Amino acid sequence: MYAAESVVPTSRPDLPLSVLLVDDDSTDLELAAIVFGEHQLDVHTCAGGAEALAHLRAAPSLPHVIVLDLNMPQMNGFEVLDSIRRDAGLRHLPVVILSTSGEARDVTRAYDLLASSYMVKQRDFAAFEEQVRGFVSFWTTCVFPADTPLRS
Repeated sequence: MYAAESVVPTSRPDLPLSVLLVDDDSTDLELAAIVFGEHQLDVHTCAGGAEALAHLRAAPSLPHVIVLDLNMPQMNGFEVLDSIRRDAGLRHLPVVILSTSGEARDVTRAYDLLASSYMVKQRDFAAFEEQVRGFVSFWTTCVFPADTPLRS
């Protein structure tokens, strides 16, 4: 099992919330990166599960939260989540599933694999922007002290 003692989360209040977006669909990934980026976040993207795991294991600092798609070829989101939870250096990272699937079996499986939360991606762009705004507000509050103003 991979141990990453030298890789530490970025958690200083003077830095923005750091998010890793993982999605194999380049259009969805680019759109999400734009919407997330509107909130002054440090956004990094990966086009698949294997790329995301390699990035996490090589990064000098870890993201505050990972946003993970489920339906990806080669290595789906469940496999990525399972790999993260089995890795001593990564298992503490919050992983939020962002999927078009609202199927109960997918939601249950994600939580069985210890997903931090599950969001069904809004199809309407304005609704998706609002969904991201709520995500940013929640995770900024979780990561930074209460007296730190939200970055949005």
